[in-house]
Amino acid sequence: MVSDAARYLERTFLSPASIKARFLLQKWMEDAGLRTWVDCMGNLHGRTEGRNASAEALLIGSHLDTVVDAGKFDGALGIISAISALKVFYMNGKLEELKRPIEVIAFSDEEGVRFQSTFLGSAAIAGILPVSSLEISDKSGMTIKDVITESGVQITEENLLQLKYDRKSVWGYVEVHIEQGPVLEWSGFPLGVVRGIAGQTRLKVTVRGSQGHAGTVPMPLRQDPMAASAELIVQLEKLCKQPESYLSFDGHCSDSTLKSLSTSLVCTVGEISTWPSASNVIPGQVTFTVDLRTIDDIGREAVIYEFSNQVHKICSSRSVLCNIERKHDANAVISDSELSSQLKSAASAALKKMVGEIQEEVPVLMSGAGHDAMAMSYLTKVGMLFVRCRGGASHSPSEHVLEDDVWAAGLAVLEFLENHL
Repeated sequence: MVSDAARYLERTFLSPASIKARFLLQKWMEDAGLRTWVDCMGNLHGRTEGRNASAEALLIGSHLDTVVDAGKFDGALGIISAISALKVFYMNGKLEELKRPIEVIAFSDEEGVRFQSTFLGSAAIAGILPVSSLEISDKSGMTIKDVITESGVQITEENLLQLKYDRKSVWGYVEVHIEQGPVLEWSGFPLGVVRGIAGQTRLKVTVRGSQGHAGTVPMPLRQDPMAASAELIVQLEKLCKQPESYLSFDGHCSDSTLKSLSTSLVCTVGEISTWPSASNVIPGQVTFTVDLRTIDDIGREAVIYEFSNQVHKICSSRSVLCNIERKHDANAVISDSELSSQLKSAASAALKKMVGEIQEEVPVLMSGAGHDAMAMSYLTKVGMLFVRCRGGASHSPSEHVLEDDVWAAGLAVLEFLENHL
């Protein structure tokens, strides 16, 4: 286990373990016949030019960083699957027969643990990482620029901007990743094709009331922001479980949007903080976060609008003050139909080789989690293949993928690349 921690897995942006993992991946890339280099954001590249070095390149990748106390398959599986498939071509003497360049990229940061800014590696290549990001600091006060410089690389605004790939040089991007959810396990399939990645909005809701003594303020006279927040959170759950009950009457949402929301909308309150946070004090202020995701961007905005209405209605009835801040927005990404079709055929062919005829089609599902494909979609068309994981568990040591499913993923990438001979 290549980790910065002794008792659990942790590799953050350009940490010692991250650099060690990169050296290991680089060796494996070179053993597969790939030309390798590391760019100024710490991304590792392994490339073969095939028969036509000037043709548009197929990029395949995922991230080598992890969360704290992570599982070992998140990110790494996608990189290793691609390297393994290309090594088969290399060992069979077919690497140079590929009709287009193939480039495997191990992105230096996707999780955003160290600097609370996701997709540092892929966003730089896609050209959507602002140069101001270099001044973001971690908890110790070190900036991204400091960390890169400390790793032995000099980075400037100019060479960061030069990192962006030319759209005309790229054919598409493919990513293999564990599902991080239970759908494939429930369906009984080791592989699934991703139809899209949910858009996401993060809100910060602040509720201000009247701070007071827990024993002396009568219940009818209280302006309790905690009770108001509890009602708001329950109302959010109702809205997200049954969006059609709240949105259908206003005529702003089409039937297709309502249908999409009913199958893809998820809402989470992950953090709650109170002030002054004492057991014998009625809080004066409560703050909580909302994470809202769905594949339908129009529907997402409709849900946020309706939630805002509910917030102000409830807060008014309870005589407390409420404020909603939008902290993060990311639009949904829809996978390219051509790439998805090819990945579906490749997955089907791989499973047939392993188990014979399969009775049902390879599942097509949505990703509720963000992936490097979101950033890369600003550069080129994208497609994703999901791999089944036990219990849908991820971002924890309990993350597990069966060896046969790892084998299926590698075979699927191999089948996919056969189309590029």
